[in-house]
Amino acid sequence: MQWRALVLGLVLLRLGLHGVLWLVFGLGPSMGFYQRFPLSFGFQRLRGPDGLLSPASGSVGPSWLQPPAVGVAAGRPGTPRRPARGVCDPAHWGYLLGGRGCGPDEYEKRYSGAFPPQLRAQMRDLARGMFVFGYDNYMAHAFPQDELNPIHCRGRGPDRGDPSNLNINDVLGNYSLTLVDALDTLAIMGNSSEFQKAVKLVINTVSFDKDSTVQVFEATIRVLGSLLSAHRIITDSKQPFGDMAIKDYDNELLHMAHDLAVRLLPAFENTKTGIPYPRVNLKTGVPPDSNNETCTAGAGSLLVEFGILSRLLGDSTFEWVARRAVKALWNLRSNDTGLLGNVVNIQTGDWVGKQSGLGAGLDSFYEYLLKSYILFGEKEDLEMFNAAYQSIQNYLRRGREACNEGEGDPPLYVNVNMFSGQLMNTWIDSLQAFFPGLQVLIGDVEDAICLHAFYYAIWKRYGALPERYNWQLQAPDVLFYPLRPELVESTYLLYQATKNPFYLHVGMDILQSLEKYTKVKCGYATLHHVIDKSKEDRMESFFLSETCKYLYLLFDEENPVHKSGSKYMFTTEGHIVSVDKHLRESPWKEFFSEDRGKDQEGKFVHRPKPHELKVLNSSSNCNRVPDERRYSLPLKSIYMRQIDQMVGLI
Repeated sequence: MQWRALVLGLVLLRLGLHGVLWLVFGLGPSMGFYQRFPLSFGFQRLRGPDGLLSPASGSVGPSWLQPPAVGVAAGRPGTPRRPARGVCDPAHWGYLLGGRGCGPDEYEKRYSGAFPPQLRAQMRDLARGMFVFGYDNYMAHAFPQDELNPIHCRGRGPDRGDPSNLNINDVLGNYSLTLVDALDTLAIMGNSSEFQKAVKLVINTVSFDKDSTVQVFEATIRVLGSLLSAHRIITDSKQPFGDMAIKDYDNELLHMAHDLAVRLLPAFENTKTGIPYPRVNLKTGVPPDSNNETCTAGAGSLLVEFGILSRLLGDSTFEWVARRAVKALWNLRSNDTGLLGNVVNIQTGDWVGKQSGLGAGLDSFYEYLLKSYILFGEKEDLEMFNAAYQSIQNYLRRGREACNEGEGDPPLYVNVNMFSGQLMNTWIDSLQAFFPGLQVLIGDVEDAICLHAFYYAIWKRYGALPERYNWQLQAPDVLFYPLRPELVESTYLLYQATKNPFYLHVGMDILQSLEKYTKVKCGYATLHHVIDKSKEDRMESFFLSETCKYLYLLFDEENPVHKSGSKYMFTTEGHIVSVDKHLRESPWKEFFSEDRGKDQEGKFVHRPKPHELKVLNSSSNCNRVPDERRYSLPLKSIYMRQIDQMVGLI
């Protein structure tokens, strides 16, 4: 018996030594998250015969490289992937991205407690101060130009010397972009005096009669959307944000929005598919040398702003052209996968870019299918979104079913070929960080929690989101960060859905990173390199209209946006829109057929006659519309009651 006791003692001693090694040096398997990489957790840098990164024969690589299950990949009907309940925290993702692993670590210790009210108020004031610092410096050093160069404290406008500089000229139209884009942020923060002053400045100084060639998409979401949002705030009889009314206001912002939209309409003319040209000159229309190729998001994300304008004016033209573009793109999707590509020829309808993903080129197309339904209640929009979401789940979502349960890698959405569903590359871009927020709006909160954790783990590593991150090489592919809001937006929406203080801690991390790495003499600057933190002299307008706004709302629990009974939605540029009944009344449905509204030259000439429409005057239309029809999305989570209060889906 003694020898048996000795053997047992030696075995226990060996197990104990192994346990010590596991705990001290991290030489053991992970604690329930990713158990196949024994030591380094580095993805295999292997190249297959097709040129794509893939695991070699016999090697071990992440399951994201593998196609979906056979039944799904083959296009056969089936239940979409749905993760089980659970929490996928950044400790898990940190392990996969080269961190220490999961279990009791810094995340658990730091985020397990509540977020004190005093700290919350401090973070709210810090977010407000961030906006004020950027806004005041823009007004002092850049207005009336479009953007602020925060390092040299100067303004920036279109690059007249280099028309091919699309990074600048697509966005900057010589119309005081940053001021216009920031209007509703001023209102949400309760600054009525500055809001009124800014509105008057816009009315008195901004003109769209400019020799500027701009991107239709950027002008729509940044300028048109902001004008409509501010107009609705001014004319709201309840004035929830304080006294934002303008004395003797005569719908000037609505008239300006109409003027801009009319100048954008030539983009929809002389196109064989109905998909608009990507750019127009605000004075002369489509340039003679215009490109016939456009991205899906740019052409298919105009319906919210154009639809609001049409319903406020009682003029179907704008909604008609935007909706026709959406339908044209939708009809070009793959018959096999149901996916769309990211670049299309507007004359032939051929896909030039066959990549299907959730990032640049496609992101807001999906977003506006859902948000158009929320605003306008058109069932067709919801049907398209549901079909698109099904295809996304079937072909783009890789990894295991549940976030922190089961075998394999946690879920991730990858970029695939629209026709085959095969992996095209191994990077994601920072724009994809919007998707967890969209998932919140449809009630897919568990999947949103997990995907958000992936992007936050990247933020934790660099103090910012690189424009592209290669998930196989565990390194950025494109290193700059232009103060984008997508991760903040998803953080805000997830907090509204779950009320979990974890997301307040995430917001505090983001705020502190922005203060530490991007603040300069006259504002906040783009990070040129997320690793060495070198900067570029540019503060894009969306920093004030979105990034600061979502950070402020995250910490401002008492904001009118969050009050019971409030019904608000945010556009893709973060402009707030009240969800109310007259936007769901479409008096021109019969004019949305495919063969109406266009003459033989392809120009849009139909204007419904006065007796055909109930004109929706912004100040008196509520009494002319029947009781609101109540629509409901397929809500899949217990958290959706709180989301209902926010976006008005009740």
